[in-house]
Amino acid sequence: MKLRGALLASTQILLANALNTPFSVSGRWIVDSTNSSITYAGVNWPGAGEAMIPEGLQYASIESTVSKIKSLGMNTIRLTFPIQLVDEIIDNSEDTTIYDSLVNALGSDNGPAVFEQIVSVNPQITDTTTRLEAYDMVAEECNKQGIYVHLDNHISQAMWCCAADDGNAWFGDTYFDVDKWKRGLEYMAQHASSWPAFTGIGLRNELREPAAENPEYPYTWETWYTEMTSAAETVHAANPDALIFLSGLNYDTTLSPIPTAEDLGAGTKFYLSDFEFANKLVLEIHNYDTGATSCDDLSGGLWNNGIRAQDTSDPDVVNVMPVVLTEFGFAQDDSTWQSVYATCLREWIPEQQTGWMVWTISGSYYIREGSQDLDDDWGILDHTWSEWRNSEAIEQGLQKMVDASL
Repeated sequence: MKLRGALLASTQILLANALNTPFSVSGRWIVDSTNSSITYAGVNWPGAGEAMIPEGLQYASIESTVSKIKSLGMNTIRLTFPIQLVDEIIDNSEDTTIYDSLVNALGSDNGPAVFEQIVSVNPQITDTTTRLEAYDMVAEECNKQGIYVHLDNHISQAMWCCAADDGNAWFGDTYFDVDKWKRGLEYMAQHASSWPAFTGIGLRNELREPAAENPEYPYTWETWYTEMTSAAETVHAANPDALIFLSGLNYDTTLSPIPTAEDLGAGTKFYLSDFEFANKLVLEIHNYDTGATSCDDLSGGLWNNGIRAQDTSDPDVVNVMPVVLTEFGFAQDDSTWQSVYATCLREWIPEQQTGWMVWTISGSYYIREGSQDLDDDWGILDHTWSEWRNSEAIEQGLQKMVDASL
């Protein structure tokens, strides 16, 4: 048994080393510790809902879900979390157990029932296992299977994202306490430093114009610059190895003034040269233009809204940076994977050698928008996280995108 344990430990160390973390930025490329370029090709794994743990644990083991991701050749998960998780840990001086969190989210009847389901397929989880330990378990399994982990602050108050009136839209919104946001980022960046598979963190998902304006934080690029660069400095101080992803405005559909260092207001401009940690900064962008009828229009919009930053030959691009499409997706039905939108991204994004993370792995949610055990037909896994929701869309669609990217 000792020999078997030693061999297992050695294998895990080799896998960790094979990931070649930490990552850095060199011009338009993300590079690993051997200076080899890295292109992300992965999937979103939500964890920012009311239960505040990665979704799907009641249906499939962590090992099984990571294995399915690995089977496609994907190399990354984007693991989302809410700031509320950190607020509660700090305010209570300890984390909440998964059991208690499920009771809080699902009620005194359904919470314990779902917890028993989780334990039956993930026996390493016990009644004392905390929420953050569930994140640790996902990161550990990703390390074992050679999958990178990218953290994403999806929201402040744990809930389904995103809307203008959900109180999480913009700095200073109802639940978007700026100081607690930065504290939460700092905490998670420090915590994730112990994960060998960890590569970076997204500062905020889908910043958007709030329903109620806050004069202290006007919805402008100048406000974006002030708060995002301050948060980036906080994260870098907490974990100098972490890549830091900067999202844009309008639900992160545009970063258009950043590549060319346009005036963001009152003479404020974004210059990479202003940052001592410029080699850790990455741009991220989203696109859900599922009704697109022209690939030229779709790809042109993505280019002008941010992916242009990767163009080393454009003299107007002042800030040459990697760009990652951290969210795109569509219904996993019989036809949408063949639409202009899906086909265009499947072909054009790999041609640009742009990293990507599809939304989403989740075939179902513990609770979403008040509905428990909600089915999501955008999830690439089925409701029970056991099979691909649409094997043709995977084999003839997503698999080809992975192959073309990597």
